[in-house]
Amino acid sequence: METIKATILHNFLLAPIIFALIISQVSSLSSPARPPPENAPVFARWLVKQGFWGVLNTLDSARSPFGNVMSYSDGGTGTPYFYLSTLDPTPHYANVNPRSSFTLSEFELNSCRGKDPQSPLCAKITFSGRLKMLAPNSREGILAQGALLKKHPQFTGFPLQNGTFSVFKLDIRSIFLVNLAAPPRLLTVQEYYLAKP
Repeated sequence: METIKATILHNFLLAPIIFALIISQVSSLSSPARPPPENAPVFARWLVKQGFWGVLNTLDSARSPFGNVMSYSDGGTGTPYFYLSTLDPTPHYANVNPRSSFTLSEFELNSCRGKDPQSPLCAKITFSGRLKMLAPNSREGILAQGALLKKHPQFTGFPLQNGTFSVFKLDIRSIFLVNLAAPPRLLTVQEYYLAKP
């Protein structure tokens, strides 16, 4: 009887460990390995490609900062694309003043391994630039919409390009990356786009 109890207890304790190992192996197969943080342009492209959401900041009518959690996709290009509703204030503010920023954190990827989101070892990146609506029938608009629907299939039920929802992009002008216990890196737009994630 004691042997049976010990076996049940042993299996009960091992099951969560085995499950965690299986999950970690599956997630490591589904996403590319974290690149060395010293290679800032490649790391930045990796972070953008892997992420699903961030905080998109615009200036409201009083020119005060307004942050909004937004899903995005870069479609492998490095450019953040958004599917925004005209019912939301963000596209309205961007149409008046396109100056915007977009911040992402590595914390959402579960690769910070117990670090606080504010730790410099848990990467974060902020892009500053101009938020622009893409023409629905433009080549870039069609590609961006496809990338958004692939990464966020729930968008499929949203009214497509009928004035209620539109595809926007952040035209990047500057890049601020923190991913090491060192001063932040200011990447040039050119080195960012030349890097391969």
